[in-house]
Amino acid sequence: MEDSPENLAEQLLLLRKRVEALEDEIATLRGQRAVQPGMPRTQAVPPPARPARSGVSSSVLKERQNLESRLGSQIFNRVGVLALLIGAAWALKLAIDNQWIGPAGRILAGLIAGAGIVVWSERFRSKGFRVFSYSLKAVGTGVLYLSLWASFQLYHLLPEGVVFAAMLAVTAWNAWMAWAQDAELLAAYALAGGFATPGLLSTGQNHVVFLFSYLIVLSGSVVVLLAFKVWPRLLLGALAMSSIYTIAWYTRFFTPDQFGVASFFTLVLFLLFAMLPLVQSLEENGVLSVWLPLAASAYGSLTFYSLLQDSGRHGWLSWGAVALAALYLLLMRLQIRLRPNAVSEAIHLSLAIVFLTIAIPLKASGRWITIGWLAEGVSLYWIAAEKMKRQAAGLQSSVRWLSLGALALGYVGAITLPWWTSSSPVPFANAAFVAEICAIAALAVVIWIDLKRGQMQIPAISSVALNLLILVTVRREIFAFLPVRGTLDDSIALEFTFSAFMMLHGAALLAIGFWKRTAFVRWQGLVLLVATIGKVFLYDMRSLSQGYRVLSFIGLGALLMAVSFVYQKDWLGLKAVSRSEE
Repeated sequence: MEDSPENLAEQLLLLRKRVEALEDEIATLRGQRAVQPGMPRTQAVPPPARPARSGVSSSVLKERQNLESRLGSQIFNRVGVLALLIGAAWALKLAIDNQWIGPAGRILAGLIAGAGIVVWSERFRSKGFRVFSYSLKAVGTGVLYLSLWASFQLYHLLPEGVVFAAMLAVTAWNAWMAWAQDAELLAAYALAGGFATPGLLSTGQNHVVFLFSYLIVLSGSVVVLLAFKVWPRLLLGALAMSSIYTIAWYTRFFTPDQFGVASFFTLVLFLLFAMLPLVQSLEENGVLSVWLPLAASAYGSLTFYSLLQDSGRHGWLSWGAVALAALYLLLMRLQIRLRPNAVSEAIHLSLAIVFLTIAIPLKASGRWITIGWLAEGVSLYWIAAEKMKRQAAGLQSSVRWLSLGALALGYVGAITLPWWTSSSPVPFANAAFVAEICAIAALAVVIWIDLKRGQMQIPAISSVALNLLILVTVRREIFAFLPVRGTLDDSIALEFTFSAFMMLHGAALLAIGFWKRTAFVRWQGLVLLVATIGKVFLYDMRSLSQGYRVLSFIGLGALLMAVSFVYQKDWLGLKAVSRSEE
């Protein structure tokens, strides 16, 4: 059935009005006055004079509007909530100071107010103000927790079991609302309230079974929630709070006779977090693939180390490290078979390597801690370079920075280790030399990985650190030959030996720079030769005997003449290379 002429005319009129409205909006954005309704298009009012700063674009206007909207909807909202809380607190204090309300009335008023705010918040959520609604729920939940806490700790009106059940009910309600409304923020409120409950109801007594059972149940609830909702930050929060409670209980109540029960609950908590990357719905999440295994391994290893050390079971430490390494190898195999994830598999392998590295009795020497950091750093760096090529850049960068941090710790440990070890080490057969060799090897591997990938920034920094460590290591080992009651001639001979090594090392760097056409390496060799010149003229000449002076100056002069001749003849075409490098 065809439309009547009247309907067509009405549709054309509506279409014309919509076109005019769009033109008015465009004119407004261009700084022109909108056309008056009914005025012909040819008689549009001329635009007003433009302001002095006519270069303000629409994007700047949008940014100003966004800032204004954020200020009005979020900042003012939070300040207003804070003002209401402060005002209500002062009003309640005024009523308490004047004895207008008794203890029971105060608790009842707090419970009613908290529940009322929570219910009232739903009205705003139904109208689309989700953030404001969640803010009100946080306020109401906080009032409920504080009122229940005061009823037990301050006024002793309710027994501990009743208050604990009520707090659990508030936590469960928040968790249910977070589930129903798909709100991670509400879930965070519920988690915070759940973990705050034991602290609020603490009586200063040791309830190890109840405390750790509660932590396991609460953390397990988060795990179940994360199986359906991708909220990994909640899991890290649960691990952090569990660690805080573990440390607080341990420092106050642990005794050697509680080793068994503490170890059992710690093991359950550790396995709960360590095995979570195997969950299917979270297998590609960066937080669970990288940060969770690292955080869980830190929690488990440090806790078990403290339990074994303080209970007189130091001999078990190495076996504990082997057990952790075996566990992470098993997790890696399970990951490959059940939920393949290259990042998580590589992290588990790295942790297994670290724990195997430090499995040798830790009490023998601190070098194993240093070697462990170096092994972890190299493993993580290899993971970031080879196993995370297809991952997000942010995730790859995080793993890379973690590896560099571990390498830095190992490097510092290798340099400082001789300062607090034996003062008379056996040359080239001591703990410090082993740690330094491992650090040199780790830096060499990092340089090789980046050079293979065409990266130059990290290899440049690593090569400087590598050469510095080589010089420090060789100097220490050379002076390890100095007898306990060495004479001045002995010291002079060792100084001459080190100067000779500096010259040879500088020459080797120059040769490598010529061979690889690398100006940065050549410059390191030149700087080292300059340092050698300074040492020979300012130090060695003053302390060396006549024979050593002759050998030192002849060797240095011959080396410098040879280097100068190579540069002057330009045998390797460095001038052409420098032009191409520019």
